[in-house]
Amino acid sequence: MKIKVFELFGFDNQNIYLLFNLIENIGQNLNYLSIHQISDSFTNNIETSLIVLQNLGQILPFKLGYLDLNLMIENASDFEIFLKNSQNTFINRLCIKIMIREGDDILLYIKEYIMKKKRVKHLSFKVNNNDLFFLKDEVKEFELYNIKVQSFYYFSSTLFVSCIKRKMY
Repeated sequence: MKIKVFELFGFDNQNIYLLFNLIENIGQNLNYLSIHQISDSFTNNIETSLIVLQNLGQILPFKLGYLDLNLMIENASDFEIFLKNSQNTFINRLCIKIMIREGDDILLYIKEYIMKKKRVKHLSFKVNNNDLFFLKDEVKEFELYNIKVQSFYYFSSTLFVSCIKRKMY
């Protein structure tokens, strides 16, 4: 049996490891994964987001239909950890929304670990309310690697509608 949709909205340092165990046990049956860190505490968001980035990459299946990450991080190198650890995973649709405290350029890591290695077909990427879709020169560069860049809001809303049509909810 394939798990159609697995969504995690809000978690803390206590229950996140239980969720990792569940994801690991589902293994290759996992197809759609959505992780949104939502907490009242900015510090808690950063701490738990870092735990996700340090641990999620190595437990993902080899292929995912959809991965949606909405996290808060301290600096871009935190996100690089996830990209390095998930290099064996191909993701058809990757949707990333990151709030970052430091002004590091996450896009450099996206290009190095995703674009150049052709690990994604469709990409939606938003950092601190800056949507990659509106950076036309960058979009053209991704297209050279056969990666379609889509607007963050369009991408996330069309996926939701698609899931409803397929009765995944």
